[in-house]
Amino acid sequence: MISMVAATGNPHKLEEFARILAPLGIQVISPRELGVKVEVEETGNMFAENAYLKAKAFFEATGKPSLADDSGLCVDALGGRPGVYSARYHGENTSYAEKMAALVAELEGVPEERRTARFTCSICCVLDKDTVLRAEGHCEGVIGYQPRGTNGFGYDPILYREGRSMAELSDEEKDAVSHRGKALRAFAQLLEATLQSRQLQN
Repeated sequence: MISMVAATGNPHKLEEFARILAPLGIQVISPRELGVKVEVEETGNMFAENAYLKAKAFFEATGKPSLADDSGLCVDALGGRPGVYSARYHGENTSYAEKMAALVAELEGVPEERRTARFTCSICCVLDKDTVLRAEGHCEGVIGYQPRGTNGFGYDPILYREGRSMAELSDEEKDAVSHRGKALRAFAQLLEATLQSRQLQN
């Protein structure tokens, strides 16, 4: 079992990280367990840039392998917005209920075939001072006309797939198709290949 610091204070993300990575042999340590609090300014213009900024900051603060993600909702009819600004959409202090209501209002009159959108997740792991691993995952869907479901967080209630919102899926169903699930599984494969290569070199 490999231990990594999850570069987030978001309890929902910590839960998903732990749930998805545990069967893959990766133990997730929360910053709280280490007594570490790191504030990272997300100045990147791309998800991958912000994920790297967070992973690097937590690696430097703890000296341990650090795993970060940056994710958001990209709506085609809005030119990809809110994108990297998903958490700050319509103000940092607005609730996700308010953010989703604003999003639905912006799409008023847009037919379903043009309401396509996707969640994107970029994963970055600073394994050591010389090794940075990156992976990405996407979850395609359409923006619903109203939020539905309670088993999710963020924009999950507003992104629909096959008639159900992401917040209406079970944990197992969500992990199988979610952007974060796909990105974390891709990362785990990359990590395994990296560690195997090191063993062969030694």
